[in-house]
Amino acid sequence: MNKQQLASKIWESANKMRSKIEANEYKDYILGFIFYKFLSDKEVKFLKENDWTDDDLPHVTEDDAETVDYIRSNVGYFISYKHLFSTWIDKGSDFTAADVTEALSAFSRLINPSHKKVFDKVFATLETGLSKLGENSGARTKAIRDLLHLIKDIPMDGRQDYDVLGFIYEYLISNFAANAGKKAGEFYTPHEVSLLMSEIVAAHLKDRQKIKIYDPTSGSGSLLINIGKCVARYMGGGDNIKYYAQELKENTYNLTRMNLVMRGILPNNIVTRNGDTLEEDWPYFDDNDPSNTYDPLYVDAVVSNPPYSQPWNPADKESDPRYARFGLAPKGKADYAFLLHDLFHLKSDGIMTIVLPHGVLFRGGTEGAIRRNLVEYNHIDAIIGLPANIFFGTGIPTIIMVLKQKRENTDVLIVDASRGFAKVGKNNVLRACDIKKIVDVVSARADVEKFAKVVSRDEIRANDYNLNIPRYVDSSDKNESWDIFATMFGGIPLSELAEFHEYWAAFPRLKESLFTASGAAHCRLNVADLKSSVLTHADVTAFTARYASSFADFEAFLTTRLLDGMETLNITREESIISDDVFSRLNGLPLVDKYKAYQLLDDEWKKISVDLEIIRTEGFASSKQVDPNMVVKTRDGKKQEVQDGWMGHIIPFALVQQTLLAADLARLNAREARLSELAAEYESLLNELSEEDKDKPFVNDDGDAFVPKEVAKAVKSMETEPETLAILRKVTALNNEEKSLKKQIKADSTALHLLTKKTIEELTDEQARQMIKLKWIPPLLDSMAGLSSAVIADFIARLLALAGKYETTFTEVDSQIVETESSLVSLLDELTGNEFDMQGIQELKSLLGGNAHE
Repeated sequence: MNKQQLASKIWESANKMRSKIEANEYKDYILGFIFYKFLSDKEVKFLKENDWTDDDLPHVTEDDAETVDYIRSNVGYFISYKHLFSTWIDKGSDFTAADVTEALSAFSRLINPSHKKVFDKVFATLETGLSKLGENSGARTKAIRDLLHLIKDIPMDGRQDYDVLGFIYEYLISNFAANAGKKAGEFYTPHEVSLLMSEIVAAHLKDRQKIKIYDPTSGSGSLLINIGKCVARYMGGGDNIKYYAQELKENTYNLTRMNLVMRGILPNNIVTRNGDTLEEDWPYFDDNDPSNTYDPLYVDAVVSNPPYSQPWNPADKESDPRYARFGLAPKGKADYAFLLHDLFHLKSDGIMTIVLPHGVLFRGGTEGAIRRNLVEYNHIDAIIGLPANIFFGTGIPTIIMVLKQKRENTDVLIVDASRGFAKVGKNNVLRACDIKKIVDVVSARADVEKFAKVVSRDEIRANDYNLNIPRYVDSSDKNESWDIFATMFGGIPLSELAEFHEYWAAFPRLKESLFTASGAAHCRLNVADLKSSVLTHADVTAFTARYASSFADFEAFLTTRLLDGMETLNITREESIISDDVFSRLNGLPLVDKYKAYQLLDDEWKKISVDLEIIRTEGFASSKQVDPNMVVKTRDGKKQEVQDGWMGHIIPFALVQQTLLAADLARLNAREARLSELAAEYESLLNELSEEDKDKPFVNDDGDAFVPKEVAKAVKSMETEPETLAILRKVTALNNEEKSLKKQIKADSTALHLLTKKTIEELTDEQARQMIKLKWIPPLLDSMAGLSSAVIADFIARLLALAGKYETTFTEVDSQIVETESSLVSLLDELTGNEFDMQGIQELKSLLGGNAHE
């Protein structure tokens, strides 16, 4: 089971187990237990790496002061053997809810003082919420035991890039946020938005050896973690990244700490604070030693997704250094208060990204004054308009604002990315291609028609510092227009044909071969088969050949990158390497959208990367492994997970059957095809029966099938007519063949399934490598190969639509109406009826213009 399947299984089970408990509350329980398991497993791993054996572990007790200090000083906390997660599982029916209460209390007492800020009260939400898991001790014990068994199989070591724990944790947080209701989903920034912000920040910080990043409204901590992961790609590791996080709500603050710790971030690199960001600015100090621990905190990057338009108290904050230069946000909307807080903590060469509602771009009053100051002090670098309904709990459209302390340029890049998304369930989601396009445009500060514009400060001043995106970027579709002349007389307007200018530039001789001028402003189609004429034109075939040539050695490139380096390549960077190669192949090729190519690559990469993670973690031998295929079936009214055959750990059964067991598969397919043919033969024989025979018992009540038992009786009957008997004997033969086929197909299918299992397990290294290649590379090649044909198909479809638009003139339509009315009037003339009927018919004829027929 890969990490996606495991995460999905845990989520589905957890969502059922929570019963009437709100999703936002239940997340704190399951995520808390996952964190406790992580800490337990981490301690056991540390001990075993330092020569402790399974037999030694029961001696890890609180009574042994030397062992307690040894473990605390190395991992930051101490968990005795009896309180280990694995011990809870081993206790089976002897486990009770009291074991958890006792363990969490002991954990709080035994934290290393130097790690107090990281671990102190981290389980507070879990401790106080245990009572909600059941009305009595027995019910709580059962609920907790079910939770423990649900998460016990999550691997906790996060080896190399196979970050199963992190993936599952993020997956659960995301799903709980999506199901938590309007306000409760605020603790989570959707992964795609987080990734977009992270890539922008990482591009700015990529040359630095040591950085600090800060999120003043940290929520689950996922935004900080994604920034760190993106930056670490360039730095070669994350140990030189220091994470600062502040969060107001205690349960969410605990999520931040848990998430950061479980991602393998060194505790010394985690600095967190539970407090009100606006009321209590960061300047961080230890209450026990304020003078020596004071840290005003200036960082390389600030990222945040604060609550939108939250009320706050600006009283007595005029002299607060965070706001003094710019002004105070209004009492009813703290959006600019959060922004200015973030900006204040930014180093001179730092960067910040913040999610805000659209209103901050155009609202007046004190917000307008702050916006003016931000423009004049040259802090706003870019504004990115996001699609509506992209965040959990709100459908309002939002923006990402990118700011810097110091900039050489004075313009502002404005991007309207509101139209690039996919609909997933109730929400809109940024696709990989949308993120890539935005990041590329922000990095290049490029003008892109209907997408992005670099706006000068003078233009912003002329608009009175209104930064509303539609003022600068019009991303709306062009309204369809109709040419009156062409509507009346036919032909195709040259102005509408000119909208295909990029195609005419790519195919310079095509237009004149398809169209003939018919006046100064119109032309006519001069080919009978437009589609064939386009596809066979020399310019189009040359384009197709050029595209194919650019990808001629793509298979060899992919084989070298993926197959030769599968056990050593950097998975997190490899997609970027391949996408850069694809972009270089498309460079200079007209018409093909490189971001569509990127999306196709990303779709396949999601599947390939799962396999790569398994191979990196479990070794190449895992490719020859098969796993039980577990499915949920209902037995005795209860759903149970049972084994239904086998499945390849990496290599699909179907692929092995199509390649290495093709003859066996062909025999099975032939029998299945013959079985399908029998239905048509039954139907044919049924049609040969007389209507009288169809009413007899050997045909069912619906008259669409034979009844085998009754057919057998009729065949034996001396009263059956010879013609009917001959038909029924054929039915009997078909029935016997059908039974035999079904029995043989079942046996062959089982035999092929087991042979496939055996074949995978006995593959040579070269055969396994070839199977992996067939799984990964042809789908990528086919995706890329289909891009050029898709471009041509879209072009032809649009041309056909334009030709059809004016194919029938208004005059012809009017003539057709007259003819139809005349034909209808003629039919009305043939009708008869009483006096009132005829009066009604006469009136209808008059309306249809049929007076001439009177």
